[in-house]
Amino acid sequence: MSGKVAAILLAAGKSRRMGCCKQLLPLGGTTVIGRCLDALVQGGASEIVVVVSPDGVEVAKAALAYPVKLVTNSSDEGDMASSVRAGRTVVPVEASGVIIALCDYPLVQPATVTRLLESHLAEPHRIVIPVHGGRRGHPVLLPRLVLEELQGNLTLKDLVRRDPPRLLGIEVDDPGVLIDMDTPEDYRRLRDTASLT
Repeated sequence: MSGKVAAILLAAGKSRRMGCCKQLLPLGGTTVIGRCLDALVQGGASEIVVVVSPDGVEVAKAALAYPVKLVTNSSDEGDMASSVRAGRTVVPVEASGVIIALCDYPLVQPATVTRLLESHLAEPHRIVIPVHGGRRGHPVLLPRLVLEELQGNLTLKDLVRRDPPRLLGIEVDDPGVLIDMDTPEDYRRLRDTASLT
């Protein structure tokens, strides 16, 4: 096992509840997608794949300011599982684990990404989930072999729930793993929080 950990950043969402493209909203001196990519790069992901929608031209442009591979999710469903499957096609074969990160959680700290990587190296066959205050959060790290199980109608939740003994929860001092952003109210709250970090 090489121990390399890649990341798939899901950035293909339509932002319907936000009313505008959430990935490009300003946050903490950068953008939402910039904040997510900063955490993955600084946290040590060996390679990052960004999944965008067919009309996500500006999101793709913003992502290419970083060392990433781009993939378009052209699936009719356009759901999270189809985006993960699209991203999985270009994850390097030597990656033994893959972090599934969401643009909905832009306050995740680089140290949390590092903890996920370290936990994978110690227990490479476990699904690693960050926990804060007793609650599970995002992003989740999946062993490559587990990620390959994502077929048909299975969702990421199905993968996590189907074999509880392979789950590994790690406590992190990072409330960002629990703070998602779907609405303008969420964004205002996150913007205020980001200005304090």
